[in-house]
Amino acid sequence: MWTLQDAKNRFSAVVDAALSGEPQEVTRRGKPAVVVLSAEDYARMTAAARAARGTFTDHLLGFPGLDLDQRPKARPRDVEF
Repeated sequence: MWTLQDAKNRFSAVVDAALSGEPQEVTRRGKPAVVVLSAEDYARMTAAARAARGTFTDHLLGFPGLDLDQRPKARPRDVEF
């Protein structure tokens, strides 16, 4: 784990470590701030996340208790003009 100041001063070492397959954590004011990882690892992670994510339609149709054949029948109300 690197402090922000150390990561700035030794950025090449941070990048080299990330390229060797070890994501590098950087803290700011003692709290976790960012993780530096290789472009290959990032691409793999985002591709896996996209593959696991369904479509918005799948999300809506997967709503618990939603049965399209059981929708309540709405009747229009009488309106006087």
